Amino acid sequence: MKNITLKRGMVAVFAAAALVLTGCASTPDSGAGAETAAPALEKVTFGYIADFNGASVHAVAAKLGLWEKYGLDAETPVFTNGPLQVQALGTGDLDFGYVGPGAMWLPASGQAKVISVNSIGASDRVIAQPGITSLKELKGKKIGVPEGTSGDMILNLALESVGMTLADVEKVAMDPATTVAAFSSGQIDAAGLWYPLISTIETQVPDLNVLASNEDFSDSVAFASGFVGANDFVEKNPETTVKVLQVVREAIDYRAEHLDEVVELTAKMMKLDESVVKAEASNVTYFTSAELDAMIEDGTIESWLTGMNKYFVGAGKVTDPADPSTYFTGDLFLKAGTK
Repeated sequence: MKNITLKRGMVAVFAAAALVLTGCASTPDSGAGAETAAPALEKVTFGYIADFNGASVHAVAAKLGLWEKYGLDAETPVFTNGPLQVQALGTGDLDFGYVGPGAMWLPASGQAKVISVNSIGASDRVIAQPGITSLKELKGKKIGVPEGTSGDMILNLALESVGMTLADVEKVAMDPATTVAAFSSGQIDAAGLWYPLISTIETQVPDLNVLASNEDFSDSVAFASGFVGANDFVEKNPETTVKVLQVVREAIDYRAEHLDEVVELTAKMMKLDESVVKAEASNVTYFTSAELDAMIEDGTIESWLTGMNKYFVGAGKVTDPADPSTYFTGDLFLKAGTK
């Protein structure tokens, strides 16, 4: 009896083992309950600047899980300006980034692709110390400006509007934070800068004078900011670029519909005062993806870029800018809307 019991026990053990092995086996018709591996996420790097214009799309993408939704694993490093991001695009350290209006000459000179317009800015100003009340009074004065930014852009336009050039002033190239500190401490007479940085200065110099703003030049130049991609990456990976643009499209639509919420989200992400971020957002025109689609199709965006190119030539940033059709990938933006 003991031998029979032992044999029966061994059969039970082998049968159980067989069931385990059968359950672990992968077969083509293993049934509806079989698990399938999730597709791997594509890795991309997408830089931004720590202001509402540059960061709000990233804040929305994080909240809504848009990167994962479109099959992407995004690393999103922060930069102080657009030119540094374009430099990183060129070295292969970044796939995508954000540039303000002042850095749009870099795509125009062939250094990047513009994959989407982000906004039309109205937050740039030429500001001066108390006592300086006109642009002509800037002659011979020390003016701080972040090189290659929209602050640089509005300074050039402002001087040109009164028949002056950079040769008539002492321009000092500074990074944005240094410009804020130098103006606040009285080390410079004026600055070409933007909100919310100017809001910070106003807490120290409340009676500063605003000598020029974007609206003064709206008839001739659009201060368009945009998202850019590395030339090689966009050309070799159009489908991944379309996925990135699907994220951008959904994020800008959410921003347009929930602006106050996105201001709060972005302020928390950047650890900034919400009122400062709200002030910046109020000085910018944002678009939905449908509005951008229409402006791509009717040529409006290319006309903006052409107008900016003319400014960049006059400002000495580029001598022979490329036609926008060669560096603005509007076709990919439209394709992302049909997927």
